[in-house]
Amino acid sequence: MKRTLPGLSWPRLSDEPIRVSCHFCDALQEAPRLLEGDAAYCIRCGEMLYQNRPRSLARATAFSSAALIFMILAHVFPSITVDSGGMRKELTIVEAADALFHEGNALIGIVALLFTVVAPLTLMGGLFYVAAPLRFGKAFPGALSVTRLFLLSEPWSMLEVFLVGILVSLLKLGAVGDVHLGTGFWALVGLVFCTAYAMAGIDRLELWDRLEIALHDKKS
Repeated sequence: MKRTLPGLSWPRLSDEPIRVSCHFCDALQEAPRLLEGDAAYCIRCGEMLYQNRPRSLARATAFSSAALIFMILAHVFPSITVDSGGMRKELTIVEAADALFHEGNALIGIVALLFTVVAPLTLMGGLFYVAAPLRFGKAFPGALSVTRLFLLSEPWSMLEVFLVGILVSLLKLGAVGDVHLGTGFWALVGLVFCTAYAMAGIDRLELWDRLEIALHDKKS
């Protein structure tokens, strides 16, 4: 039976208390349900455990969908264009990884591809796949596995590191020729911000509660 607890904007299957461990000191403690906007802190070290974020699923859906659009633009359009000695070279993210692979840096090329293409796509694509239907109380096939997968991929999405690498490389490329930032670069900037806002805005307790209810309703 669905239960709506005081202070929560979503129902749960059970009102039994749950326990969470602190990501900083690993202290295991009860996780009370919070009013929107409130946060819970570790009783041992004071680190924030979680927060009841308002309109969590709406924010996650909006920012993840925007991130996927920016991702397409970042891979279709060149990030950097270099004009040197009458020659012009344009590179997208995938082309940069491919160039590393074919110039003797295969391992770096594969790692760059995984961290800048595969992991971000898994993260934002998975979040959108799960969060969008949950807003309407539905769960797509494999939603539970997809949720676990995109949460595991979060630490491996390193677009911001790649973005910093591009900015650093501009200092060296500037001595070679004229460097122009393309549409892909600005799309990458938008992708980094949308990814950060999507993951910062998601309430993971709400996500699991709503997923549990949607899967329960699907079985019954």
